[in-house]
Amino acid sequence: MSRIGKMPVNLPAGVEVSVDGSNTVKVKGPKGELQEQVSKLVKVEINDSVLSVTRSADDKNSRSQHGLARALINNMVAGVTNGYEKKLQLVGVGYKAEKRGTMLVINLGYSHPVELEDPDGITTEVTTPTEIIVRGINKADVGNYAANIRAWRKPEPYKGKGVRYVGETVRRKEGKTGKK
Repeated sequence: MSRIGKMPVNLPAGVEVSVDGSNTVKVKGPKGELQEQVSKLVKVEINDSVLSVTRSADDKNSRSQHGLARALINNMVAGVTNGYEKKLQLVGVGYKAEKRGTMLVINLGYSHPVELEDPDGITTEVTTPTEIIVRGINKADVGNYAANIRAWRKPEPYKGKGVRYVGETVRRKEGKTGKK
């Protein structure tokens, strides 16, 4: 039995979950609404504000889909109640960010500023010129957009300059040494 798949998902007050015939799970909560198509190999049941996921067979594919479906549904429930956020930090001389409407404008040492439009369901906030917060209700979308911002200038190992997640450690390398 899948350790993740067999755990029940507790539905907090104010969260509504519905499952239709094509195994599409819709979760509606105070922050918004999400939906996800889960595999036909699993069955989603709702009893007294507790959601459980069971599988029909015991083959390898069914076992993997069991844990995946439960994790996706749990992430949707957490997203519509609390939401998700990723914090990014700009490290480097002259690296700064600002918000212009729905545009995120970042100076990363290129000859031009990087302008990124916030996708639907995602908001960005610049708390200080060197810190960006990405917020949303869909965990995958928040992580993907934060990774896209980070991809513009990944932290380099010699000076540590670049865009990094808050709390991320960058392995530093020793630079060249002179003649002895």
